[in-house]
Amino acid sequence: MGGSCAHRRRPSRPQVLFTLLLPLFCPALAKPVRYSIPEELDRGSVVGNLAKDLGLSVLEVSARKLRVSAEKLHFSVDAESGDLLVKDRIDREQICKERRRCELQLEAVLENPLNIFHVVVEVEDVNDHAPQFEKKETRLEILETVSVGTRIPLEPATDPDISSNSIKDYQISPNPYFSLMVRVNPDGGKSPELSLEKLLDREEQRSHRLILTALDGGDPPRSATTQIEISVKDINDNPPAFSKEEYRTSVSENLPPGSSVLQVTATDEDEGVNAEVSYYFRSTAQSTRHVFSLDEKTGVIKNNQPLDFEDVERYTMEVEAKDGGGLSTQCKIIIEVLDENDNSPEIVITSLSERILENSPPGVVVALFKTRDRDTGGNGEVTCDIGKDLPFKLQASSSNYYKLVTDGAIDREHDPQYNVTITATDRGKPPLSSSTTITLHITDVNDNAPAFQKSSYIVHVAENNPPGASIAHVSASDPDLGSNGHISYSIIASDLEPKSLWSYVTVNAQSGVVFAQRAFDHEQLRSFQLTLQARDQGSPALSANVSMRVLVGDRNDNAPRVLYPALEPDGSALFDMVPRAAEPGYLVTKVVAVDADSGHNAWLSYHVLQASDPGLFSLGLRTGEVRTARALGDKDAARQRLLVGVRDGGQPPLSATATLLLVFADSLQEALPDLSDRPLSPDPQAELQFYLVVALALISVLFLLAVILAIALRLRHSSSPSVWDCFQSGLCSKTRPGVSLNCSEGTLPYSYNLYVGHTGKAELNFLKCSAPLPSAEDIVCNSSPGALIPLHVGDDLTTHPETLTPQAPPNTDWRFSQAQRPGTSGSQNGDETGTWPNNQFDTEMLQAMILASASEAADGSSTLGGGAGTMGLSARYGPQFTLQHVPDYRQNVYIPGSNATLTNAAGKRDGKAPAGGNGNKKKSGKKEKK
Repeated sequence: MGGSCAHRRRPSRPQVLFTLLLPLFCPALAKPVRYSIPEELDRGSVVGNLAKDLGLSVLEVSARKLRVSAEKLHFSVDAESGDLLVKDRIDREQICKERRRCELQLEAVLENPLNIFHVVVEVEDVNDHAPQFEKKETRLEILETVSVGTRIPLEPATDPDISSNSIKDYQISPNPYFSLMVRVNPDGGKSPELSLEKLLDREEQRSHRLILTALDGGDPPRSATTQIEISVKDINDNPPAFSKEEYRTSVSENLPPGSSVLQVTATDEDEGVNAEVSYYFRSTAQSTRHVFSLDEKTGVIKNNQPLDFEDVERYTMEVEAKDGGGLSTQCKIIIEVLDENDNSPEIVITSLSERILENSPPGVVVALFKTRDRDTGGNGEVTCDIGKDLPFKLQASSSNYYKLVTDGAIDREHDPQYNVTITATDRGKPPLSSSTTITLHITDVNDNAPAFQKSSYIVHVAENNPPGASIAHVSASDPDLGSNGHISYSIIASDLEPKSLWSYVTVNAQSGVVFAQRAFDHEQLRSFQLTLQARDQGSPALSANVSMRVLVGDRNDNAPRVLYPALEPDGSALFDMVPRAAEPGYLVTKVVAVDADSGHNAWLSYHVLQASDPGLFSLGLRTGEVRTARALGDKDAARQRLLVGVRDGGQPPLSATATLLLVFADSLQEALPDLSDRPLSPDPQAELQFYLVVALALISVLFLLAVILAIALRLRHSSSPSVWDCFQSGLCSKTRPGVSLNCSEGTLPYSYNLYVGHTGKAELNFLKCSAPLPSAEDIVCNSSPGALIPLHVGDDLTTHPETLTPQAPPNTDWRFSQAQRPGTSGSQNGDETGTWPNNQFDTEMLQAMILASASEAADGSSTLGGGAGTMGLSARYGPQFTLQHVPDYRQNVYIPGSNATLTNAAGKRDGKAPAGGNGNKKKSGKKEKK
């Protein structure tokens, strides 16, 4: 038995590392394990304990999967004992044919770790074949003149066994004329020859019958017989002679069938028939005679079938030349077959890992294979290669074994599997190659985080949506497989309050659908921000975040709100005074309204619903400005009533109404009779309201008289005589300075309130501001031009000339400047044709201007009836009326392309009042001194 690497056991501690590395190099360095067995062993016979010879324990045999591999597997390994067993019938003659030495090459393969050992099993010959003659009967012709001692070659028997089991001896049946001689050939073979012991006499005996027996050297020996029929012929004393005793030639294995290989030539000195030579094969195996043919007349040897160097390297045969007289001679022929590169390399996969983790490090063995080439020399030297751009490489293991190992990053998402083509090429000329493809499947690991389809989401949701409705759908993808690619969604952050977040929105963890938990209100919440997370189920889990902005769109769910004119809580209304000389186009008043909605839902249009005289006034469709359509005639009533409807641009539109009371008069004194005598309209309700106003004015006058009387009585009982001096005729003194009232440009000269209710009373208060506010005694004496005069409806103001002073024409400072008129810009008038602005930007700007004017009306620093840019609202809203009384609707206005918020500055861009004056929006008139 040959030694193996496994015989080097139990190393010392300093040699531990060498011992661990030794199995990797041992297959290439150690001699193969050798066994010798006889052929024809029964199946299951033990060849030897392979595990023991490899230094393996019984447990390692199954744990490391000990097995053997060969081209034709005649052996197997017992998984329990490690014995090498005969698996199939072993016939040495079939396996090795004519080779003298018959050895079978095996590879013992171990796994975990992978090792290969070479095993050689030598098959010994047994005497399982008997000798065999080619012919059962041989006919010979011998001249009677043959001398004693002449040797006549006989056809030898053949035996496929070798050595001692081959043919050992020949025997012939006893006879007086012939004896048997055995000639030993140069190659060790034995050939029988007849030796003439006695002269032949044809006349005495014409033929002789002999039995030739061939015996082999087996125990027991085996034999074969053939009959020899000898005919005695007349004299032929010269046998043929070959030109060579041995012929040698070399032919390529690619020689086409039918080609001439060799020609033998023999000559005979006899003449006639005795000189005619014929050629025959003798002492040649039957297999060889099938491959070659011999022409009996010419001696030309041809191949009958293709030659194969890998099957037979050399052919040996004998050719006999026989003349017509029966004499013959022999020669030996040796035909060498030359190797050609006619066999492509073969690739045999011995071990394969079909699944590989995508995070496998470089150097992991995924396949083991070997190459073989039946050619020899350079024709049998093989090199292997794999394609480029693959994360694998080949490593030579031992002799013709290779390992396929990882060599780079492996990404399953990029390539879920690899088809690796291994190409084996020999070094012949021209070289031959073969290839085989193995499929390697990549196993997934969680190395990819989810990825959203968008970098961010913007969701538009109309307000008043139904709770539970789907408002958005986020989707993320993960190229991993199984749980590594299963994604769940969640909300991890928001600009809403954490406690109220779940009452607004939620997300389905499986589908990524975002649901609204409640109905949104654009006026309360216009937008909010969410941060959603997509998380896979890998270990460890990977995640990705995305931001979502939800914009709550506006719907027309708010009706317009009229800011001016407005009713008091008790239902009282305002009236506006219009000069009788007002020309057509005169700005009487302006209806101001706002809408809490945004965009077109907040675009307001103004319409006249009712009018005492429809043709007297015109109403701006977009501005709400009430202007005179024509001059006032004598037949026109001094009192007019307009019912104005305000409608937004929503679908369907919402609306509100405002009532305007207009009085044509040049002064307040002139307006009072109109208030008492002439009805505003034939409407009974309007007359009732007029009488209520008169009643209120009367009560107010009485109340003022009572207050004045009380003050007089108080002063009378006072100890200060200076006070009573004021009641003396022409002796009222002004000892104390008065309080100055700022009646500068831009304010109304008179401030008054008119209350119209259901009480039937009216009270009218007016204050003249042509001089500084007097002191209390000036008021009592009625000597101050700024005294407060109580009036009653029906009183004749002309009876109090001392209370009336020349008045200036109505102040025009309250009117809008050109820059303050509502419209798409400060320099353009509003659209009076009823058409909408031609684009969204102009629409937004127009709304901004209207709302800015409304905000200015609520500004405490500019009275509504005062300076330039106001709308004469001081009759209702004095300095105490601040922005807290009017909602800031400017936030509803959005200018595309800008993130700025509009302010009321648009209503104050023009600091100058228009040249023309108007006196509307007032409770009293003011005339300039001439």
